[in-house]
Amino acid sequence: MRFVEIIGGWVNRHFSNEEAIFLVALIVAVTLVVLTLGTVLAPVLAGLVFAFLLQGLVKGLERWHVPRIVAVSFAVLLLVGALVLVSIGVLPLVWRQLEEFVAALPDFIAEVGSALAELPERYPTVFPQERVNGWIDTMSNQVANLGTTVLQALVAQVSNVFQMLIFLVLAPISVFFFLKDSDRLMAALERALPPQRRLLTRVGREMNAQIANYVRGKVVEIVIVGLASYITFVLLGLNYAALLGVVVGLSVLVPFVGAAVVTVPVAAVGLLQHGWSIELAYVMGAYAVIQAIDGNVLVPLLFSEAVNLHPIAIIVAVLAFGGIWGFWGVFFAIPLATLIKAVYNAWPSKVEEEGEQAAAEEPLPSADPPEPS
Repeated sequence: MRFVEIIGGWVNRHFSNEEAIFLVALIVAVTLVVLTLGTVLAPVLAGLVFAFLLQGLVKGLERWHVPRIVAVSFAVLLLVGALVLVSIGVLPLVWRQLEEFVAALPDFIAEVGSALAELPERYPTVFPQERVNGWIDTMSNQVANLGTTVLQALVAQVSNVFQMLIFLVLAPISVFFFLKDSDRLMAALERALPPQRRLLTRVGREMNAQIANYVRGKVVEIVIVGLASYITFVLLGLNYAALLGVVVGLSVLVPFVGAAVVTVPVAAVGLLQHGWSIELAYVMGAYAVIQAIDGNVLVPLLFSEAVNLHPIAIIVAVLAFGGIWGFWGVFFAIPLATLIKAVYNAWPSKVEEEGEQAAAEEPLPSADPPEPS
């Protein structure tokens, strides 16, 4: 009985406001739609993301007295041009280098195996021959399976040409109408919301700025880090420069973990090409400089309004939302975690409502001067 009273009291404190109930229902509905129809709605969801990216450009052109329809058309044409450039110029080069990298993995395993084979001779008590042989066999099997799995997964993703064409057609169209009719869409959304929406307004204002700044900043960070890595690796004569540049650029999507994980392929390519030499030290030093500039210059500059989340919360959000929604879950992990925090901070409780009601019912002090005694 006591347990039922505790649960009832908690529900009464946190769900006594009808706006809070509406917010919970809205979050559940959106989550169910994304989970069940996320694949089907991918072009529209991607269009919404691109619209966030291009919204600042459209507003900037409007401040220069460019008509909105012209500004929106220019932004969409710029997006289409960038997608075509990536599809024609970048993806084929990255794919070719990925195939070459997978084909070169056996040579890398042989070189690492030769280095490991020397350990029993130097340190027989610490590294017995049987243990080292087991390591070499396990590594060979894992790497061979990894290369095959990666190629099969990528082929499966790009084999559906029809689905890709639909995406490339519908995504720019969605961007165009999201930008062109943003005011009408927001007005329609507001009409569907309850008239009293203090909580929704508070959370919406905070998240609108956070998500827009995060999406634009994260895309700029990916482009800068990836391009800087590619140019650096080309200047150092490193093989698979385009592939590594793309991988290093995408690694910024996963804070803390991405940079550490991507260190492995960069070091592996450098070791395979240069061995234990000064050239390998140059490659790893240049990679460390890129990561230092990203963490200490780019991130503070692009994300001046930093999200106040604990590193553990960020890692948990990346793992959780990435497991649910894949790439887009990783991309939006920090904004979604910020949304949860904003809802938690703005959530009305029974005590707050009673305080606001008492303040509203308290009579205002009289403006008339006191009568003389």
